[in-house]
Amino acid sequence: MRPLHPIDFIFLSLEKRQQPMHVGGLFLFEIPENASPTFVHDLVQDIRQSKSIPVAPFNNQLTGLFWGEDPEFDIDHHFRHIALPNPGRIRELLVYISQQHSSLIDRAKPLWTCDVIEGIEGNRFAMYFKIHHAMVDGVAGMRLIEKSLSKDPNEKHVVPLWCVEGKRTKRLKAPKPPTVSKIKGVMNGIKSQLEVTPKVMQELSQTLFKEMGKNPDYVSTFQAPPSILNQRVSSSRRFAAQSFELDRLRNIAKSLGVTINDVVLTICSGALREYLISHDSLPKKPLIAMVPASLRTDDSDVSNRITMILANLATHIEDPIERLEIIRRSVQNSKQRFSRMTANEILNYSALVYGPAGLNIVSGMLPKRQAFNLVISNVPGPREPLYWNGAKLDALYPASIVMDGQALNITMTSYLDKLEVGLIACRNALPKMQNLLTHLEDEIQRFEQVIKDLPKQKVAN
Repeated sequence: MRPLHPIDFIFLSLEKRQQPMHVGGLFLFEIPENASPTFVHDLVQDIRQSKSIPVAPFNNQLTGLFWGEDPEFDIDHHFRHIALPNPGRIRELLVYISQQHSSLIDRAKPLWTCDVIEGIEGNRFAMYFKIHHAMVDGVAGMRLIEKSLSKDPNEKHVVPLWCVEGKRTKRLKAPKPPTVSKIKGVMNGIKSQLEVTPKVMQELSQTLFKEMGKNPDYVSTFQAPPSILNQRVSSSRRFAAQSFELDRLRNIAKSLGVTINDVVLTICSGALREYLISHDSLPKKPLIAMVPASLRTDDSDVSNRITMILANLATHIEDPIERLEIIRRSVQNSKQRFSRMTANEILNYSALVYGPAGLNIVSGMLPKRQAFNLVISNVPGPREPLYWNGAKLDALYPASIVMDGQALNITMTSYLDKLEVGLIACRNALPKMQNLLTHLEDEIQRFEQVIKDLPKQKVAN
């Protein structure tokens, strides 16, 4: 049995009917040329008849404060096959994903489901996979996907995602008796806490007495302004997705001497600014984004190993270059602080600094006071083309979580030469949320125009 990590426990505690705490992904595949008309049906049958045994975390069942193994694993509980009605447009596909992402996962079984969806225009089919955030974080989820697919277009009978063998299964074989494992887990946890306490307290002191209120680049948990993004959410979700060429973002980053992540956050800030202006709801103070940061130092792909960075999105400023510089400095401030700590020290520091904000989200005691306005996440993805029984992965769009007080989540990943963007929002709180995709494209074009004008500006000076 594997004990719950504290972050895993938080994700489980946050869940309620209007606030599902699972993450997911929509994967679009191209059916191979000259494939059988029953290609997708045959693929599904192979999966159902597969004798491969599910492995962790997909066979893990919640047992109190521990993950145990489901003794009665039933693939039909988790795996579904459907077809879209003609004409099978992306619009209908996104509506279906929105509906599925709105529903809770049954806690009596391992916390994941998988849908194979056929009948999509352009001779394509899709897979929609969702799994509770207590089981994996974004980086772990991406590693699982990469392991389940093949880099060889000619490889057939690729095993299902939930049966892929990996280092995680080797570590979990031959477990010790539950009582021994529980006692050892508790003792190791106490020992770990004692070891990191001095450094955590040192950094906490630095934050309180030298950063907060004195360093303009430091973002505290008290800065986020009220906005329409920070409402109570319903159980209804809207999912929107689009791909953008990475070379466009690389060119912008190179021309301006910043990172791609700086550019991504800035085009998101510009898109949010335009969306809020269109609804006459732009706050006078800048929006604050929570940017998850991975702390994984190994190749594991279970549980959660993340902290968060608070980024000043400078949405109160129209000029894109000025916004970019403010965002860059605020992110760099957090990165410099974390660079002085180990992963365990960062986790404990984050628990102390951001703990009250998490408690507020859980309790709802101060609904008008939020530590951040939204989550913007960017997870590195596969750099080589991937295949599933010869079907090429054409696109993958992440779908994440919204909560009371954070009605919008922007999650991105890279695949080949594209930035794949998935937006998830409360349908009732944010009308026409899909317009953010248009605003993202507008912001990219705006930066491209800025770059074109750079030589002219230099000549003028």
